[in-house]
Amino acid sequence: MPSEKGRYTYCLSTYQRFVLTSDLLGSPTGGPDAPTAVNADAIPPETSLHRMPGHLFRRLHQQGDALYARHASGFELTPVQYATLHAVGAWPGSDQVGISRAIACDKATVGTVLDRLQGRGLVERVLDAADRRAWRLRLTEAGAELLARIEPEVAQVQRELLAPLSPSESRQLIALLTRLVGPLPTPGGAR
Repeated sequence: MPSEKGRYTYCLSTYQRFVLTSDLLGSPTGGPDAPTAVNADAIPPETSLHRMPGHLFRRLHQQGDALYARHASGFELTPVQYATLHAVGAWPGSDQVGISRAIACDKATVGTVLDRLQGRGLVERVLDAADRRAWRLRLTEAGAELLARIEPEVAQVQRELLAPLSPSESRQLIALLTRLVGPLPTPGGAR
């Protein structure tokens, strides 16, 4: 049985083959491994993965990850590292708990991500003058420069992800997704 990492790698590799053959990223290449389109209307709703929101969300997430990998590969930032860097830039002076809330990621993972970003000289932890037990986060100059360089690529990912939709449909999708996930938190301890 493959390891969890091996299963994920296989899933992503299979998906990337699909993305490379889809209209979203270019012309279909065909061939024996090329996926075939499934008419979701021809499958009874109760048995179709193609109509299950969870499955469709997972597939959309895969598309977003593949697009991010294509556009941001030269920056050496994973999507979670990017989200963390972006949140620290958006809410300077936040603490680790606030950043983890803002990006909807557990504190331990964010702590590890912050360690890596700090090790690369992209963020710094500064002792809170009012509470000597707390650390506040801010971007370094190198972190701000990297964020400024990657932001146009991330914006392009968003445009490509929503390319099949009209501007009105894109706004509607964002509104509906926001409603589904609930209010978006912001760090409480920003200073």
